[in-house]
Amino acid sequence: MSTQTSQTEAGNALFLKNMAQLWRVDPELAILLDEIDDEERLSLEPTRSGHWTTAKSTPDGRRCYLASRYDPVKEAKTRIEAVPLEDKFCFFISGFGLGYDIQGLHARLKGDAVIVVSEPSLPLLATALCCVDLSEAIASGRLVVLTSEDKRRLHHRLQPHNALMMLGAQFVNHPPSQQIDGEFHARVRALLTDFVTYMRMSVVTLVANSQITGRNVANNLATYLCTPPISIFQQSFRGRPAIIVSAGPSLRKNIHLLSEAKGRALICAVQTVLKPLLRRGVRPDFVTSLDYHEISKQYFEGVVDLADVHLIAEPKATWHVVDNYPGPVSLLDNDFAHLLVGKPLAGRAGLEAGATVAHLAFYFLRHLGCDPIIFVGQDLAYTGHVYYVPGVEMHQNWRSEINRYNTIEMREWERLVRSREILRKTQDVNGQEIYTDELLFTYLEQLEKDLAGAGMRVINATEGGARIRGTEELSLREALDRYCGEPLPAECFAYRRTVKWFDNSLLAPARAELDKRLEEVRTVRRICQETEKVLRELEGLTGNPERFNRRLARVDELRTRLNASSRGYAIINAISQLSELRRFTADKKLSISGATGAERARRQIVRDLEFVQATEHGAKVAEEIISGALERFETVRSRKGPS
Repeated sequence: MSTQTSQTEAGNALFLKNMAQLWRVDPELAILLDEIDDEERLSLEPTRSGHWTTAKSTPDGRRCYLASRYDPVKEAKTRIEAVPLEDKFCFFISGFGLGYDIQGLHARLKGDAVIVVSEPSLPLLATALCCVDLSEAIASGRLVVLTSEDKRRLHHRLQPHNALMMLGAQFVNHPPSQQIDGEFHARVRALLTDFVTYMRMSVVTLVANSQITGRNVANNLATYLCTPPISIFQQSFRGRPAIIVSAGPSLRKNIHLLSEAKGRALICAVQTVLKPLLRRGVRPDFVTSLDYHEISKQYFEGVVDLADVHLIAEPKATWHVVDNYPGPVSLLDNDFAHLLVGKPLAGRAGLEAGATVAHLAFYFLRHLGCDPIIFVGQDLAYTGHVYYVPGVEMHQNWRSEINRYNTIEMREWERLVRSREILRKTQDVNGQEIYTDELLFTYLEQLEKDLAGAGMRVINATEGGARIRGTEELSLREALDRYCGEPLPAECFAYRRTVKWFDNSLLAPARAELDKRLEEVRTVRRICQETEKVLRELEGLTGNPERFNRRLARVDELRTRLNASSRGYAIINAISQLSELRRFTADKKLSISGATGAERARRQIVRDLEFVQATEHGAKVAEEIISGALERFETVRSRKGPS
C-alpha cells in the first residue's frame, strides 16, 4: 500500500470519527459537510513535522498558507498560549484553519468553557476534519461553528451558552483566516458583539425582575384562571391584514391614516399608544401589556369603556392594569402559574416571551394567522433625537413643566443625553446612521431573530427609525392601498358573542393547591435554617477531615429533604434568580480555580452559605407572595361574578 493511500485512509477515518460526533450535536452543519465531495476538499501538503497544511487565495490573489509548512502544531501552541484564559468562559475564534488552534485551545480549557468559531468555507471545514481529531471537543457540545451570518442560527446555537458568556468572553484571531476572509469575520464579530449585548441585557433584566415578576403572576392568578385563553381565536384572522401600532416618534407621520385602516385591518396597539389613538377616534381591536411596573396603569387611567378592545397581557404584567381594565382580558400561559397551582388548572395557550409589548403584539397576530403584519411607530431608535410620539402619557406628565424655555423636545433630548453611556449607532431605514441605545438595540435583535422564521409577509411602514432586517419597507399609505382594501369579515369577530368572559369555577381547586404550596415553601425555609447552622459548624472543621466528613453527611440528608420539596424549591428559585446566578458563577469559577483539599472545601462552604441564605430569604418572600395571592382570590371573586 502506498504512503499516499495510507494517508488518505487515515484522513477519511478521522473525518468519519469527527462527523460521528457532529451528527449528534449539530446535524444541520453535518448535512452541509456531508455534501462536500472529496474533490472539493482543499489539497493538503505534508509539513516537516509530519502534519498537514494547505493554502488558499486571498482577495488580492496572494497564496496564503492556513498553517505552518514546518510545524503547524507548534505554531498553534505558541499562538494559543498567548490567549488569556483567566476568568474567561467563552472564546470567539475568527477562522477555523485546519483546526490546530482549536485543538490546542480545547486542550487548555478548564471547566465548561465554550469555543465559537466563524468559518465561511465548507470545503475547508471538511478538509480540517480529515487533519485534526476534534471529536472530543465536538462531542462535549462546547465547540460551535458558524458558517454564515444567519442570525437565526447564531441565536439558536449560542443561547444554551448565555450564562457562560456573561462570565467572560475573549476574541481570538486566526491570522491566515483574517487575510483570506477578513470581511466575513469582521461581520460575524459584529454579530457576536451584538448577541452578547442582547444576551447580557436579557439576563440582567430576568435576574433583576424575577421577584416582582413572580409577585405579579401570583396577584394576577385569579384573573388568569377566570378569563378565557387566547386559543379562542387561534387562526381566526388567517390571511387577514393586521397593523401593530407602536409609540415611536415616526408615528406622528402616519397616525392620521389609522382611522382608514379600522375595519379593514386588525389593529393591535401597544399600551403606550392606546390613549393617543383613542383621542383621535381610533379604537384598536387589541391592546398588549406586559410591563411589570405599576407605572403602566397610567396608560389606561381615565378610560372607562373598552368593551370592544381586547387586552392581551402576559401574567407578569402589573396587576394594577389587569385588575382595572374596563374590557375583555386574556392572559397568556405561564410556567410560574403552573408551579403555583399545577398545569391541569393553569395550562393554557401561550406565546413566546416578548421583550416588549410590540414583540408580544407580533407573536399574538402570528397566532391569529394574520398576513401581512404591518409595523408603524416601530422606530427602535431616537428618530429626530426623541423617544416617543407626541401625546403619550409621559408627555402629559411633563405638561406642567413645559414652556418656551423648556420644550418637550428639550426634555426628550435630556433623556437621550442621560443615556449617553449606553448609546450606540445603527443604520436607519434610509441607510444613514442613527442613535439607539443598548436596550432598544436588544429589542431590535430579538425582533430580527423572530422575523427570520416569521412565515408571513412583514412590512415596516414606520417611515423612520432603525432598519429592521427581514421586513419589506413601504409607506403606510402604500401598505393600506395594497393590502387593506376590503372590510374584515364579520365572522372573524364571532367569538365575541360566544365566549364566557369570566368563569370562577377554578378558584376553589386552585386555592387548595396554593395552600399546599405555602406549606412546601415553609418546609424549604426550615431546611435552609438548619442547613445554615451545619455549614457554620463545617467552617471550623476544614482542618479536621474526619469530623468534617461526619458532619457533612448531615448536609447530604438535608439536601435530600430539600429535593423532596421540589415544587416549593422551584417556586423559590424562580423568584430568586440572583442567588441562582451567583451560585452558577461561583461553581464555574471554582471548577477552574485548581483549589484542592481544605482550600476547596472552604470555598465550597462560602458558596453554599451564600446560596442557602439567599434561598431562605427567597422562601420568606415566596410565603408573602403566595399569601397575597390567596387573599386576592376573594377580591376577584367578589369583584366579578360568573357571566
